[in-house]
Parts: sequence; structure tokens; C-alpha cells
Amino acid sequence: MKKILVTGATGFIGNYVIEQLLQQKNFAIIASSSTIENARSAHWFPLVKYIPFNLKEFDDHINYYEFFDRPDVMIHLAWEGLPNYKAAFHVEENLPRHFSFLKNCIEHGLTDVTITGTCFEYGMQEGCLSEDMDTMPANAYAIAKDTLRKQLQQLEQVKSFTLKWVRLFYMYGVGQSPNSLLSQLDRALANSDTEFNMSGGEQERDYLPVEKVVAYLVRVALQDNVTGVINCCSGKPVTVKAFVKDYLAKKKKNIQLNLGYYPYADYEPMRFWGDTVKLESVINK
Repeated sequence: MKKILVTGATGFIGNYVIEQLLQQKNFAIIASSSTIENARSAHWFPLVKYIPFNLKEFDDHINYYEFFDRPDVMIHLAWEGLPNYKAAFHVEENLPRHFSFLKNCIEHGLTDVTITGTCFEYGMQEGCLSEDMDTMPANAYAIAKDTLRKQLQQLEQVKSFTLKWVRLFYMYGVGQSPNSLLSQLDRALANSDTEFNMSGGEQERDYLPVEKVVAYLVRVALQDNVTGVINCCSGKPVTVKAFVKDYLAKKKKNIQLNLGYYPYADYEPMRFWGDTVKLESVINK
């Protein structure tokens, strides 16, 4: 039976990934996160092998491939400090720590790695973003992720392993950050607020529900015909304002949108979405 290691298992995406893998019923799942406390409360906890590990305690003298019971596949979701995209620690601390950990696992025998990247690797480029475009990361988080990918691609030249780099765009669903757009909107509705403060809402984004993101991510991880960078997205741009209005309509809720209250973020372009050709070559097989 194949063993699949999921790091960052108690995060927003991680919980869904574990649940998705459990539905497959033909894998031994090894889950990991920095502390066991959050994991114990998860529905999946008694159904997997759980191994706590805090990346801040990384020690290169340890064989982490053996430490995690020699997994056949790793889905690496762990990343500290989000959504603070501009903080220098992404480059100064997270990047070297994550590369050292992944390199350690690969050098000791791991041969199949799927890692979540970010659409922010494309930087301030607008329009339809395809995987063959040059990356131009414009914030510390994106720079760290983009550099990690390049370092692993260099490692591929000397070590035999399969790398799948899944670039996530925008996702939403139960369990997302309380600071996310829809979480804030839900709080405003629960509080019976008369209006909801937001940006002008004209920026175009590529949204997917987290369940679909995870279904795609797991499909990518469990195959090896399509590798390298793969956008995980809908391929359909929608304005933030339209997205919010559609969300309210589906919930049959009304609230006055105070458009323009917040300025547009300076770390992302106004209009962008992902090309899905490569993703479709995976999910349509």
C-alpha cells in the first residue's frame, strides 16, 4: 500500500486534503503538523498515522525520510506566517528551512513530491497567466516560493525525483482564514451589520471552492504523467464585486456594499486569472 505524507495537515487546505485521501481508501496516510493539539480535534486524526514535526526544529543530521516512515509520495503544504505576504521571514527563514527539509527527504529516498506554490509568483503581470511565462514575484512570500521551486528544479538535475509544483490561485470555503474576504462578510452578516466595507471590487480574480482545489491537487499528486508547474484554478476571471454579490445571492442575504472603503492591494495586479490547459490534461484523463 502506498504511503502518502501530508505536511501542514491541520491547515485550511491540509484538512481537506486528508479527508480527500481518506475517500480513496487505498493509501496509508501519514499526517504531520507543528503541534498535535489541533490535529487531535480533527475528524481524521484516528484514521491516519500522525507524526508531529515543527520545521523550526529541523536538524540536518536526522534522516527525515526514515523519520516519516519512508513515504512514497509527499504533499508539502506546510508554510509559516501567512497571510503576511510582505514579511522578510519568508525569504530569510522559511525558504532555507523548507529547502533543507525537502532536500534531506529527497537525498534519503523520497522520489515523488507535490508542493503548493502561489499565483503571486507571476508578480504584477495581468491577463491569462500560463505556466511557461517568466515569474516576476513582487512580495517576500512569492519570492521565497519561486526561489524554492528553482532550487528544487536544480536539485532535479542531480537527484532522481518527480516534482509537481501546484500554483494555487484564490480559494474559499469553511475553515478559511478569519481575515479572508468571505469570512469577514459572514461575520458582518452574523452581526446584522447594515453595510460591508470592501475595496472597489473591480479587480478580476480566479476563484475556486477549496473542495475543488483539493480534488485537483490530489489528482495531480497521485499521477506522474504531468509534472513541473501546474496552475490550480478555474481559468475564469470574475470581479471581486460580482463574486461577493453572487455569494450573497446564493445565501439569500442582503447587505449594502461600501465599495472603495479599502484601497486596492499593492502586491497584486488588477486583472489576472490562470490558464488551465495543463490542469485539464490531468483531470480529464
